[in-house]
Amino acid sequence: MSRTALYEIHDKLGAKIVEFDGREMPDQYEGIREEHRAVRSSAGLFDVSHMGEIFVTGPEAKAFVQWMTTNDVEAVKEYQAQYTLLCNREGGVVDDVIIYKFSDDEFLFCVNASNTDKDYEWIKAESGGFDVSVDNRSREYSQIAIQGPDSGRILGKLLGDGLTEVRRFRFGTFKWQGIEMIVARTGYTGEDGYEIFLPWDDGPALWESLMKAGREYGIKPCGLGARDTLRIEMAYPLYGHEIDEDINPLEAGLGRYVKLENGDFIGRDVLRKSLEDGLTQKLIGFQMIERGIPRQGYDIYNEGHLLGSVTSGTLSPSLDKSIGMGYLKSEAAGRRSVKIEIRGTAREAEVVDFPFYKKEVN
Repeated sequence: MSRTALYEIHDKLGAKIVEFDGREMPDQYEGIREEHRAVRSSAGLFDVSHMGEIFVTGPEAKAFVQWMTTNDVEAVKEYQAQYTLLCNREGGVVDDVIIYKFSDDEFLFCVNASNTDKDYEWIKAESGGFDVSVDNRSREYSQIAIQGPDSGRILGKLLGDGLTEVRRFRFGTFKWQGIEMIVARTGYTGEDGYEIFLPWDDGPALWESLMKAGREYGIKPCGLGARDTLRIEMAYPLYGHEIDEDINPLEAGLGRYVKLENGDFIGRDVLRKSLEDGLTQKLIGFQMIERGIPRQGYDIYNEGHLLGSVTSGTLSPSLDKSIGMGYLKSEAAGRRSVKIEIRGTAREAEVVDFPFYKKEVN
């Protein structure tokens, strides 16, 4: 298994290390609940160096990215980021990604760790008709995410006032201690925060400096466990759970990122037809009324009829309730009461609206 440049730090901090897609990654340090709540109340620091970085450059880069992705690239300005999807010709999701536009001639795709090689081969294979270069530079970058309401104040200690110019879903290039970094105001937690791309070997120095700068705010190192509970509370999809190559993004509730009328892209015609014909399933959220924690693969029932299955579930640290997501057959998607089969016992649950966790605004 491979390791990120920050592995020695995780080991020194006593992290519980788990295998994740062939990498040794920290699952938790102090505990998922404590790390989760630190992100919601102050700040948490994540090693996300397992994510992939694929660059598309060349005179026809914008046209090519428009062809590859479901969202509207024409709406993306320089130094702006956009959440979007790569679809196959059957309308299934190859991956969900964030693209970062430097110019019409240069884009960065941040892709899911488990899909990096697959995404690279998919993008590369489709590039033949365009004047572009496709480069997988994932091994060059460490990536660190600082998330939470105090993240800007902490990172600002290192980068200065220029950080305030980076608005939500924007990014900029910064130099810190002579190190060139890409700093994006994006994240996967539902909180304000930043994702920082920097040279592989410089990751540990930035991590240590952020931990020191965040000490007065109670910053905590956070692992994959808290990353998962945070994203479930926000109903953010995870590849291999809510989305995959056999799942239609419209069924997954991601229609706002699928611009069927804004030019052609791979899978568009199939997605348009599925919408016209009627979707066969729908992603829903639920919270448990009876005790039990739902997990991926558990069956969803109502009145003895199998309606679908769970894709993700957890005990929410913010809500102190068991919550989950799952697919229901379209004809059953309007139900407000379902049962989840947990270890052989059907337990009552209530269908609720997304997101599960709603941030209070003062």
